Amino acid sequence: MEIFSRQNFVHKDFKGSASIKKVLPVTCPELTYDGMNIADGGTACSSWKEMVFGNLPIEQCKLIENDLREYCKLDTWAMVRIWQNMVRKLV
Repeated sequence: MEIFSRQNFVHKDFKGSASIKKVLPVTCPELTYDGMNIADGGTACSSWKEMVFGNLPIEQCKLIENDLREYCKLDTWAMVRIWQNMVRKLV
């Protein structure tokens, strides 16, 4: 995130943000959160809270857990891919 927040790499579509949600479409357009049940950090946090403290049926907790895993998986892979693309630009 530092490379973007320090503006060492800038793009107009970042709109001044260093957020992964702004950086990813520019650096790795093949990766997208579109169509995911959980597609942003705010929803991830509230879904986790609901799953843990919401007294939900186990089936619904399992669905939320799967959605959270998919979201976190993409978030992690996105950071790896952004890093790989930045390294390629530097070499």
